[in-house]
Amino acid sequence: MKKLINFTLIAIAILAVACHKDAALTTLAPISFRSPLTATTANVDISPADTASTVITFNWPAVVYPYKAHVTYTLQVDLPTDTVGATPWSNAVSVTVGSDVLTKAYKGSDFNALAISAGIAPNDTGKLVFRVQAYQDRNAYSKVVTVNVVTYKKIIVAPPFSEGWPVLYLPGFYQGWSPPTAGTVAAEVTGIYEGYIYMPTSTDPSAYHFKFTSAPDWNHINYGDSGTAGLLTTDGTAGDLVLPAAGFYELTANTTTLAWTATPCTWAIIGDATPGGWSTDTQMTYDPTKNVWTVTAAMVSTGSYKFRANKAWNIDFGIDANGHLQYADNPVYPYNGSLNNLTVPTNGTYKITLDLSNPNYYNYTAVKQ
Repeated sequence: MKKLINFTLIAIAILAVACHKDAALTTLAPISFRSPLTATTANVDISPADTASTVITFNWPAVVYPYKAHVTYTLQVDLPTDTVGATPWSNAVSVTVGSDVLTKAYKGSDFNALAISAGIAPNDTGKLVFRVQAYQDRNAYSKVVTVNVVTYKKIIVAPPFSEGWPVLYLPGFYQGWSPPTAGTVAAEVTGIYEGYIYMPTSTDPSAYHFKFTSAPDWNHINYGDSGTAGLLTTDGTAGDLVLPAAGFYELTANTTTLAWTATPCTWAIIGDATPGGWSTDTQMTYDPTKNVWTVTAAMVSTGSYKFRANKAWNIDFGIDANGHLQYADNPVYPYNGSLNNLTVPTNGTYKITLDLSNPNYYNYTAVKQ
């Protein structure tokens, strides 16, 4: 009987030890991010110019789980108001970053799309909160990072009709006399070529010399100085055409009459949608690096505006019924009275950009700031 009692006590002891071991195995060790989630900036103001460049990068530390296995990380983004209440983060946009990946970078276009999908309207300003979720056998969450975001919705017109009008090339000192890389003028109307060129300031005597060529080489028709003001010659040995000074010029060339012109231009917006109304131009500034004219101005949606050059109604743009940017006035084209003025969708401050660098594709953007 004593032996039976002893065996019973030993069995109970073994069972107790086994239960203790099971309890130890089923107790999950605490896990957490050992340092904060970080962002390279707390303010992201996105514009169309930023679409291809990195605007923000998130970094976080690895989460160490008890078992050595891959950890999946997910970046979550939400409006601050959606991260409190009965179901916090339930509306979050989740972006799976990958297994054991500890960073996520965003280009402007992708971050703009993310911000809009998370709840900030296009052309608006708001706050977003970000956190990282780590998962192996259970979730762990980083602390929150807040980012101020300005989104955009690009307003851009299409090419006037279709790209592909014939062009003449504009090789010159300003770009190393290289026809393949030179600017161009295009013929919307057969035989009448028009476009723009920028000549940077230089002290070199040949700085403002150029020619028209019919192909991106010197082996076809080269239009040079005929010796008569305003007329070209196709004599390949003729002298260069010369502009009087640095600046932004509209160039035209008529390959039938051989007449050519060079008109220095500065650009502005004008209209009752603009700060100056229809009486005062709001001047734009030329950016030679990006080859665009820009202005930031307070605009109203109840008015309209146009682009015009040199504070006069000799060279100006409107848009047709399809939103195509076209000349209303230009000395080399007939007057076009059928065009509409431009507008903005809502009141606010806009960065307006006019791009005349490609004569087959004049276009503009109006981005609310």
